[in-house]
Amino acid sequence: MTSSADGLPHLWLPYTQMHTTPSPPKVVRTAGTRLVLDDGRSLVDGIASWWTSAHGYNHPFIRDALHAQLDAMPHVMFGGLTHGPAEHLAAKLSATTNGQLSRVFFTESGSVSVEVAMKMALQHAQLTGHAQRTKFVSYRGGYHGDTFATMSVCDPADGMHVRFKDAMAQHHNLPLPVDVDARAEHAAFWADHGAHIAAVLIEPLVQCAGGMRFHDEAVLREVVHQAHAAGALVIVDEIAVGLHRLGRTWAHQLAEVDVDILTTSKALTGGTLPLAATLATSDVFDAFLSDDDDDALMHGPTYMANPLACAAGLASMQLFDDVDTDAHVQHMERWMCDGLAPCRDVDGVVDVRVRGGIGVVELDNKTDLAWLRTRFVDEGVWVRPLENVVYLMPALVIDEDDMKVLTDAVCAVVQERALRRRR
Repeated sequence: MTSSADGLPHLWLPYTQMHTTPSPPKVVRTAGTRLVLDDGRSLVDGIASWWTSAHGYNHPFIRDALHAQLDAMPHVMFGGLTHGPAEHLAAKLSATTNGQLSRVFFTESGSVSVEVAMKMALQHAQLTGHAQRTKFVSYRGGYHGDTFATMSVCDPADGMHVRFKDAMAQHHNLPLPVDVDARAEHAAFWADHGAHIAAVLIEPLVQCAGGMRFHDEAVLREVVHQAHAAGALVIVDEIAVGLHRLGRTWAHQLAEVDVDILTTSKALTGGTLPLAATLATSDVFDAFLSDDDDDALMHGPTYMANPLACAAGLASMQLFDDVDTDAHVQHMERWMCDGLAPCRDVDGVVDVRVRGGIGVVELDNKTDLAWLRTRFVDEGVWVRPLENVVYLMPALVIDEDDMKVLTDAVCAVVQERALRRRR
């Protein structure tokens, strides 16, 4: 086995123990739902490059939009200037919320879009005479990013950032109100502490990176109701679940709730360039309007609203409009339900669950993680389990044949794992 240190002498890979991890596959080309490796193998991508490549790789419409924008203007600073791609994309994003979220702040990454949302909420509290609102509520199993503010609202016990807990701001991390006891605890918390909460952060309906945990619309409605009743804002983190992943443009729309701030990234540019956005209501935005310059939102990433990325975002949004993505997601859900069903009776499988464009096989432990990742490549697919969770989040244009390749590979590898455990 060749170590990463031998094969990749200058790279530091994410979420990777570089001392023990074998050299990863090297991609030389992408096309549609496929990754082509330097040894000639072609893998069906089951996770769409961390859920970004919604329309498949190398989509000609997005590529043409990038070429045109590159010829005109690859970048210009957004401080004191504006440009068409950003203005048009902001209008497009607002329209997807029926104008409810009318203001759009662009950044380059999902984590930063959540940081901006948190700053908006805190400053909104100050500007509206509620300076005591300095804390946030988030939920067990949740994940909102790897930067410092976002780490502080991830799961503090079971999340990946436990090592930094003593250096982070302390906020409130609650169990989701999924049953009678949890709802009672949730309501009691808001009664006792609601006056000090600036906002609640939640991944609506699916907590993704924290373990692909699902909750229903009633749970989201309860969270929104309690927060708004206490005078706190609601921030929905739709970086992973937004843009049709669950069969609607935005996941929170399935619960028919009103929110104050929304964050998005991932599929926004169709997996081509980094771009994220924080959308806010006019009520949130209007609180910042003042004759005092110090009341402005003091945030401005160097590459925010990059014209190339915004052009890709516009093309990506147009592609969502040009086809019935939500109907196709329903097909994907059915294909995964059928294809993953055989895993239910396999030794070591705790649960099989599917919602929209997400399919999950939860295992009883993570002891075979490195073996699983290698075996999936051997089966001709790119599937990267999260701890003990084997999941599929492929491109939202995947066809039934490629989906079958993915589900067959998951079933085969999970069954092989069960046989290994008996030896």
